[in-house]
Amino acid sequence: MSRVTKLLSIILFFMFLMQIGQSQVKQIDLQGHRGCRGLMPENTIPAMIEAIKLGVTTLEMDVVITKDKQVILSHEPYMNFEIATPPKGTVLDMSVSNKANIYQMDYAEVQRWDVGLKVHPRFPNQQKLAVHKPLLLDLIAAVETYTRENRLNPVMYNIETKISEETDNVFHPAPNEFVELLTEVLNKAGIEKRTTIQSFDPRSLVILHNKKAPFKLSYLLEPTSRKSAAEVIRELGFKPDFISPEYTMVDESYVRDFHDNQIQVVVWTVNRAEDIQKMAALRVDGIISDYPNRFSILKQ
Repeated sequence: MSRVTKLLSIILFFMFLMQIGQSQVKQIDLQGHRGCRGLMPENTIPAMIEAIKLGVTTLEMDVVITKDKQVILSHEPYMNFEIATPPKGTVLDMSVSNKANIYQMDYAEVQRWDVGLKVHPRFPNQQKLAVHKPLLLDLIAAVETYTRENRLNPVMYNIETKISEETDNVFHPAPNEFVELLTEVLNKAGIEKRTTIQSFDPRSLVILHNKKAPFKLSYLLEPTSRKSAAEVIRELGFKPDFISPEYTMVDESYVRDFHDNQIQVVVWTVNRAEDIQKMAALRVDGIISDYPNRFSILKQ
């Protein structure tokens, strides 16, 4: 073999390795947490659009229900003092935050609350803008319009049902009604096949599984709940499409356990570039981050 041929072979080999690496990156589902909480006000339309600009494949978000049965984006079922400003600009503090119950507000009242102008104590570099909690249907319409007009691939949606047994019929409807209201919106929007429903509370997942709903299902796990694949399947009574643990409890054996059981692993909330790289090296299936701009580390 001539020196030129050898050199050409080496070049082709490294090109092949680069292609493998790029394909592995593309296989990881890059999810913007609450849009891009580190950069823009969380769970708002601007946050979701910015996340798309940064190249996410999935928009992660949370939904709650208003008094007049509207499905809206919000991490808490109440107005959080860290981000919310009441009408007329009065101050909301921790002592009264959870009394501002969204389930006791019509959506018209929710719209009067700003959730984008306060400086977030844990995300001080968020861009500040006047914005309110949007209807899920309005958010989907804005996202679908943006991707279509900019000739981008349609994004996926990962939607968390914010429910717990302790707050049924106080901060949200019971699971059956919650699921029915959410399903109605998603069916109307026509994004069923691009949607995952996730929850820490298994009841909504069980309901959707029993209904044979077209959504993928993801079981969220708290940092103190390092359950095995067998334990998850036994607890739910079925095999979910995804398990979504807090990233610090994930190692190679943990990922392998779920992959051996044909369950994908999507980790949260991974914000440091070195941790994003570490999770990718463990071959997780998806990474949720407040800073989707930091996913660029995977392409270097």
